[in-house]
Amino acid sequence: MEQALFWERALFWCFGGLSIVSAAGVVLNVRSTVNSALSLVVCMLSLAVLFIMLHAEFAGVLQVMIYAGAIVVLFLFVIMLLNLQGGAMGAESQPWLKIVGAGLVIGATVQLTALLPGPPRPWPEIPDGFGQVRFIGMSLFTDYVLAFELAGVLLLAGIVAAVVLAKKSLD
Repeated sequence: MEQALFWERALFWCFGGLSIVSAAGVVLNVRSTVNSALSLVVCMLSLAVLFIMLHAEFAGVLQVMIYAGAIVVLFLFVIMLLNLQGGAMGAESQPWLKIVGAGLVIGATVQLTALLPGPPRPWPEIPDGFGQVRFIGMSLFTDYVLAFELAGVLLLAGIVAAVVLAKKSLD
């Protein structure tokens, strides 16, 4: 039992560290947008493993299918379509931007740590079926049906716009 707990904690720290490092790679890869997008894939996959370790298998599978699969592929398609290159206004040409950004991050961290409560509160009771596919589907198609439909329309508009941009001339 103690050995299983050790390996569970070791995997948590490995994948948690990997997600933090790859998330930093997303932000810090200013010279190559493709490397930044690949760091995003690693981050999404490590988050999916963390979801599965928390016994939220459905959320982990959705993380892989939707975010690591569809969204990042869409990002890579746009990056390759637009052929984004590092411009003259990048962070590497203006070092004071890095200093200002680091100052903002440090200031925000100090402000947020001041807002943290002291002792932890007990967890609220979770209803039966919470997090299961049926519960999520019922909630999605009753309480959040308008937001779900709007998200679908926005994704459709994005796909149509990408096809129009990719096509050289309209017939």
